[in-house]
Amino acid sequence: MALVLRRIERSVRAQPPGVGKKKQSTKLPQYNTKTPPCTDACPSAEDIRGYLTLIAQADEYGRSPEMAIKMAFEALTDKNPLPATMGRICPHPCESACNRSQKDKAVSINKVEMAIGDFAIEQKLSLVKLAQAPTGKKVVVVGAGPAGLSAAYQMARRGHEVTLLDERAEPGGMLRWGIPAYRLPREVLAAEIQRIFALGVKFSPNTKVGRDVSLKDLKAKYDAVYLAIGAQTGRKLPLPGMDGSNVMTGVDFLLAQNLGQQPAMPAQVLVIGGGDVAYDVARTAVRLGAKKVVMVCRETRETMPATEEEIHEGTEEGIELHPGFTPKKVTAAGGKVSAVEFLKVELGEKDENGWPKVSEVPGTEFEVKAELVITAISQAPDYSGLEELKQDNGWTTNRGPAGRLNPEDKLWVGGDIVRRLGLVTQAFGDGRIAAEEMDAVLAGKAYKPAPKANVVSYKTMKLGFYKEAPRNEVTVLKPEERTKNFNGYVLGFDKNALLFEASRCMSCGSCFDCDTCWSYCGDGAVKKMPKGQHYNFILDKCIGCSKCADECPCSMIDMV
Repeated sequence: MALVLRRIERSVRAQPPGVGKKKQSTKLPQYNTKTPPCTDACPSAEDIRGYLTLIAQADEYGRSPEMAIKMAFEALTDKNPLPATMGRICPHPCESACNRSQKDKAVSINKVEMAIGDFAIEQKLSLVKLAQAPTGKKVVVVGAGPAGLSAAYQMARRGHEVTLLDERAEPGGMLRWGIPAYRLPREVLAAEIQRIFALGVKFSPNTKVGRDVSLKDLKAKYDAVYLAIGAQTGRKLPLPGMDGSNVMTGVDFLLAQNLGQQPAMPAQVLVIGGGDVAYDVARTAVRLGAKKVVMVCRETRETMPATEEEIHEGTEEGIELHPGFTPKKVTAAGGKVSAVEFLKVELGEKDENGWPKVSEVPGTEFEVKAELVITAISQAPDYSGLEELKQDNGWTTNRGPAGRLNPEDKLWVGGDIVRRLGLVTQAFGDGRIAAEEMDAVLAGKAYKPAPKANVVSYKTMKLGFYKEAPRNEVTVLKPEERTKNFNGYVLGFDKNALLFEASRCMSCGSCFDCDTCWSYCGDGAVKKMPKGQHYNFILDKCIGCSKCADECPCSMIDMV
């Protein structure tokens, strides 16, 4: 928010007698709140700075820690209704963008989010509705995964009647059926989803569009339809012999485990793939009793899509990793694969489908023996009953910026089917943005996305103003303890660690009442305002020396 009310066009003002020579200009200072890079990098567009500073500045505003965390929860869940969930599984691109990393280490945003979410579950906090009166409009959401849950939440809190359909018995999509419980405890996910249902969302389980109800019927019954069917079909490896009875896709393996129907675990397991799903498979196999788990992927160690945490913790748990190899030959007998031969490859530019060109390196063959082979190389949507959505590229990528398929239709799409696979946080963003447009259309208004302020860079900040503060690292159980079962192994922050980690936020691009501009101005052009209103410029007194802008730690002041 700009705090300047007017601009005075005038020549450089003469300096009073006895004042030393100072830099002057016709430009005037202006307070402009900017977008922090953490929020810019967050696909869910969470107000990360907002909820961190609500906690960090609690004492200054006379808030108890508990009150501050509750306010932070409400700010956080404006965009993401599942903070305890996302604090456990999100690869946190926000932290890679954090300006604090140029000072010491990035703020542990992800685990602050987890701590806020866990606090909210413990305290039984509720989500905030934006409209108390019902709109009379009916919305159906197909798919109870991240994008569907997000859309249902955002529409329900805006007063619409929402029905959520899913083909499985419980909501959650891949959060429930694809992610192992040691990463995302079931009670955490269930508690956060229940808060969404408490807003009035009606859940209809075991309901598949195309089998139990048609898309045509949904469009006739509801004022808006949001489709977020995900990509829950594992892709098989197109290699001769890779159709043995002991070969599974990663999606099928994880689904079976989450249903309690996993196969008997042999001693030697081979996992092909290098992403987070491959690690979920490999680490699940370890917990199910496999003696040796080998992972092989085409990507190099540096380009593997799995997070560093997954790779590090997987190595701790004894998983043997061979990056940079592709499967070439299968040895099978009696309808079962017994070994797979791999060859080293070099990856080139990606083609139009996102697959890199592969150059093989002769003479680098090696063989991996296995009693169970699990391929976790990619996933695809199941369009049965929704064939009209499937476009030429096998996905549903041709849509409007908020997910609307046709300006004249009442159908929106989001999540993996539009992104050709993506992050959970991207799916949450898709659901929210689609809900904002659906809400506008149902109200007979044009949808206008909120404008984004300029992103503030550490290069324009005064990093020397901030004290060094060591990052709180999250505690996890030792490998020999955590591999015994599927219990959650990330211990997270206690209240003191949460408060300290939030205090490490530098409030990039937003005033935090440091008094720097006020103390540096020798002309009385900066006025202190009541707490919460920060400062104001008295432009008649300003000579345009730009000292306030030069010294502002968070780079909120511009000379214009």
